[in-house]
Order: sequence, then structure tokens, then C-alpha cells
Amino acid sequence: MIPFFEFEKIMVGSITIHVWGLMVALGTGVATFYAYKLAGRYLLSQAIVLDMTIWILAGAFIGARLFYAIFYEPAYFMAHPENIIKIWQGGLASSGGFIGALSAIYLFAKARKLKFNDLLPYFDILAVSLWLGWGIGRIGCFLTHLHPGKITNFFLAVNYPGGARFDLGLYESIVGFIIFTIFAIMFKRLIKKRWGLVALYSAASYLIIRFFLDFLRALPEEYPGGDVRYWALTPAQWAALAALGGLGLMSIKIFKTKKI
Repeated sequence: MIPFFEFEKIMVGSITIHVWGLMVALGTGVATFYAYKLAGRYLLSQAIVLDMTIWILAGAFIGARLFYAIFYEPAYFMAHPENIIKIWQGGLASSGGFIGALSAIYLFAKARKLKFNDLLPYFDILAVSLWLGWGIGRIGCFLTHLHPGKITNFFLAVNYPGGARFDLGLYESIVGFIIFTIFAIMFKRLIKKRWGLVALYSAASYLIIRFFLDFLRALPEEYPGGDVRYWALTPAQWAALAALGGLGLMSIKIFKTKKI
């Protein structure tokens, strides 16, 4: 059993550093550096990696905020639409972040006149790097306990006030590191078969795991910070199902492209 603790802020003189934001920034920086070096190793454009990262980050934050506003707090943001832009007040949804990131990649490809086949190596580079950053960033969710789960006696439960609970921030961090480790080891073998497989298989792995992990999340009435449900599923679960369908279509396109 893990003791409950809250580590939300670090004070450096008069400056307040939010731990969640710090870990997300650290994860982003480490993932970007890893992608940059990996692109160089495989003689891909490091400039494209950096440019795509900027587009992806912008799209991810916009998508994460809009998804949260629409599906998690619709009544509040309908009454206070001006607060949608106030990201510093909290309220981002990773599912919306993925949607925003994919939209940004589409716009980036259009702007640079890049074809799907041209993007596949960069999908793989950025995908394996993403899971490293995901593992680091989700540590921030765990340290601040943003994703409480249901009551349990699981040995990796956190002893929340009122009873031990699953902590989904911790489990998502572990999942991120595991997916990164597996696909970093398999990277060379998979790209020899075909570019795009690392992105396809790693994303599918995460989505399937995330779908089932979300059944462990607390309801809002069970614990503050719990997740709302739509027809018994969380917004992230519905997004995961839609994304798996999208990956199915993507897989058809990947296997129709010529090997590079």
C-alpha cells in the first residue's frame, strides 16, 4: 500500500512551480530530445522532428482543453466560455490531446506538402518518444493525485483519505514506461519490416490498456476528481474506441504503402 501524500507545488523564492506542469514539461523535453537523436540515427530530418513537435504540442493543448470543456465540465464552460482559454486553472483531457495532435499533424502535412508515406518514419520516431514522455509526465498526475480510482486493496493502491484507491496517474506512468521499453527494443526490427508499425502497434497497445484501466476510475460522486460516464463509459473510453477504429483504417493504408 502506498501512503497518501500531496506534492503539488515547489517554492523557489517567490516563484511557485506546479509539480504537474513541471513533470509534463520534463517529459516533453526528454521525449523531444530522444526523438531528435533517434531521427539523426536513422538519417531522418531532425528539423522536421522539431517542427512537428511544435505543431503537435500546440494541437494537443488546444484539443485537450476543448475535450475537457465539452465532455467533463460542459455546464460550467457554457456559463463561463471566457474561461476556456485559462488553461493555467487546470482541466486538460489526454484523449482530446491525441485528437488535437493528430489534427495538427494533418495540418502540418498539408502545409509542408508531405504525403502519408513521407510521414511514416516520423510517426514511428515520435510515437516511441511519446511513450517515454508519457511515463515521465504521468508521474506528475500521480504526485498530485489527479486521477483517483475506486476503493481497492490492490498492493499498488494509494491510501487516500477515506480508504485505499487505485491511482490511475501511477498506472498510466507505468504503462507509458513499459510501452516505451518494449517498442524501443523492437524499434529496429519493426522498421525493417515496414515504417509505421511502431506507431500503429504502440498506439493500439496503449488504447486497449487505457480502455480497460478506465473501468478503475472513481465516479465524481465517489471522490472529487472522479470521471463522468456517458452510457457507462468514460469520455476517454469512447475516444479510445473511436481511435482504435481510426487505427484500423490507418493499418490498411500502411500495409498498402511500399516498403521504404
